[in-house]
Amino acid sequence: MLADGVDVILVDLLGLLTGESGRGFGNYYQTMDKWLDFYYLSFEAGVSWRWTNHLARNTSIFLFVYRFLGFILMQITGIRLFLFIFPNLFENFFLYYVVVARFFPKLVPKNLKQLGLILLILYIPKLGQEWVLHYQQAKPWNWIKEIFAS
Repeated sequence: MLADGVDVILVDLLGLLTGESGRGFGNYYQTMDKWLDFYYLSFEAGVSWRWTNHLARNTSIFLFVYRFLGFILMQITGIRLFLFIFPNLFENFFLYYVVVARFFPKLVPKNLKQLGLILLILYIPKLGQEWVLHYQQAKPWNWIKEIFAS
């Protein structure tokens, strides 16, 4: 997950993002990145498939499939807005459940009302991230590069 968070920065620093070296990813970076995301997210989905908490397991698998549907729609149409409409809430929920089940079991959702509140809380920052990255198509890694280049 950490590697996924910084991969675009590393690829850009190596001159592979825009193809400046003549061998870069160019416009294919987003597609390749999303396929690689689903590679590692599928391992998380496999872990959540074995959870004994049915509410958490079903929610996790639903969120994984929901995001995958958005990704497939984006691949078919080329419309990045689908990644905003179908946000990757799966990963946030997976991390939430893994942490609370281990360290704070009282925070594990026990009914749909509690689950809805947790998903809403997790969705708010994710919505902002998806808006910036996939709707506005901003490149926040450029800000990070500028900070460290100074």
